[in-house]
Amino acid sequence: MGLLVMILGLVLFFAAHVFTTKRDARAQAIAKLGEGTYKILYSVASLAGLALIIWGFAHYRATGWIDVWYPPKALKHITLALMLPAVILVVASYLRGRIYATLKHPMLAGIKLWAAAHLLANGDLGSIILFGSFLGWAVYDRISLKHRTDAGGPPIPVGGVTNDLIAVAVGIVAYLALAFAFHPVVIGVPVMGV
Repeated sequence: MGLLVMILGLVLFFAAHVFTTKRDARAQAIAKLGEGTYKILYSVASLAGLALIIWGFAHYRATGWIDVWYPPKALKHITLALMLPAVILVVASYLRGRIYATLKHPMLAGIKLWAAAHLLANGDLGSIILFGSFLGWAVYDRISLKHRTDAGGPPIPVGGVTNDLIAVAVGIVAYLALAFAFHPVVIGVPVMGV
């Protein structure tokens, strides 16, 4: 049951996110509904999808675990190491500096790194579907960005190295909080049980 709920959540979450890449359809929806209504519907669909993903994955982990392969313990250590740059990249997408200027889309790079790292450490079916979906979406979104004619959201000014240093510092703090507080408490798995 949990796996199906998680998959339903993934479909809903990514349907909303993929729709935004279809710029003509998105523009028509905004023209028809108004920007405020569109944003509310997008947010509701995304949050509902995320809630279903979280509930479904938690239920699956508690009641329906399906092993596909057994990752070596070393991959869990590699995952833990890869998560630090993944978190820093996500932070750097908001504190734009040289990291942003170099990568252009550090959030997508961070999501790809997060998903790939978790695929290394988790050999169960639910994790493969969950993290594989996020990896696939991030790859798709990055490719679609190359073909879009508009810049997307409003431009955020790009700063210098100071923004990168702040992104690294905030990223380290966020990484430590995620690894040692969020992951074991919310996910229910200690960081070495990734």
